[in-house]
Amino acid sequence: MLVDDDADLLRLLSMRLSAAGYRVTAVESAEDALARLAVERPQLVVSDVQLPGKDGMQLFDAIRAKHPSLPVIMLTAHGTIPDAVEATSRGVYTYLTKPFDGKALLDTIAQALSLAAPPGIGPREGDVWREAIVSRSNVMAELLAEAKLVAGSDASVLIRGESGTGKELLAHAIHDASSRSSRPFVAVNCGAIPENLLESELFGHVKGAFTGAVANHRGLFQAADGGTLFLDEIGDMPLPLQVKLLRVLQERMVRPVGATEAIPVDVRIMSATHRDLDGAMREGQFREDLYYRLNVVSLTVPPLAARREDIPLLANHFLSRLADKYGKRVNGFASDALKALATASWPGNVRQLHNVVEQVTALATTPLIPLALVQRALRVPTMEVLSYAEARTRFEREYLVGLLKMTDGNVADAARLAERNRTEFYRLLQKHGLTPGQFRGDPPAEPLVAE
Repeated sequence: MLVDDDADLLRLLSMRLSAAGYRVTAVESAEDALARLAVERPQLVVSDVQLPGKDGMQLFDAIRAKHPSLPVIMLTAHGTIPDAVEATSRGVYTYLTKPFDGKALLDTIAQALSLAAPPGIGPREGDVWREAIVSRSNVMAELLAEAKLVAGSDASVLIRGESGTGKELLAHAIHDASSRSSRPFVAVNCGAIPENLLESELFGHVKGAFTGAVANHRGLFQAADGGTLFLDEIGDMPLPLQVKLLRVLQERMVRPVGATEAIPVDVRIMSATHRDLDGAMREGQFREDLYYRLNVVSLTVPPLAARREDIPLLANHFLSRLADKYGKRVNGFASDALKALATASWPGNVRQLHNVVEQVTALATTPLIPLALVQRALRVPTMEVLSYAEARTRFEREYLVGLLKMTDGNVADAARLAERNRTEFYRLLQKHGLTPGQFRGDPPAEPLVAE
């Protein structure tokens, strides 16, 4: 939408933009612009600062109140540059000074459109099941189309993807699109619960089953009866428990720890992992029969770097929610700050993006998040990029490596220091792919003797 009271300039800009392939609505006042916005929302507004009646800034304030994600570019004469500079601090995308180069205008418009949310980005009717997943990229559209098809069946789903990509979010969306949506969705992180407690958590236990079992406990399978059980980081599940899980999936019956009778359960299983399960099966760390039970349908969530179109959308979405949390009046990101977010590497994926946006929101002192604040947040390594399970796994592996180095690869000594029996210690080494032999010092080489 173009807004300018100069009819000749309005006609010229309309011709240029139409020739460039844009559909243009041209109006001569802020009042006309607001009237048209009530009927049809464009993807971008380009407005002069000086207008009859309401001026450009008043128009921007009205747009921001009703359409906070709609970008606005201001056109300004030299005399109103201070007003335009103030406008950018309040959330205007950018401003151009008259007279401006036609190519500069087209480049600025293209950039604003690439970083802005498309109209109607909220969930359409029938898409409420995926409203928590903020995206507009083609790769995510394809994934969600597959997810919607899968939701119509009761097949087990294995969701792959790097840590922080949103695998649990996708699983919950599939549940919400399924016929089980009115029943519970229960999630458990298999890597975050100690091995000796995981069986009881999944299958439950009866009173007196073990020390501390002072009452009957319903496991997560029973809690999810009729609904969906999401097993996150399934690759971290110990082998003995994999056998019991397979039996539950085959028999659709669960036997609580210490119980003499099994209980029928009706649960759909979805699982997720960032590990290479094919490699884990080859190494004997994951059962092949369980793998095929879980992997009836496989979906892969792309890393954030593969869906860069979604980064500005996600950043603004997080900013809106976090501004309420921290009681901050922030309108958005400066254009160069948004560009920095869109081009960052994001090894921690969406989880890391959320953490960066939370940091800049907490530290913000102006309505528009500046580039410097974003650069600072991107440079600072943060623990939040790691999930609890990842941090625990990393610590566990580094601890084992340290013990083996200290004992020169002697498993008996290392197990004694760790206060674990040798069988359990070997199982931990196998889990982390560690071989004691690689920590034993090489025997001294035989001296060379000259003949």
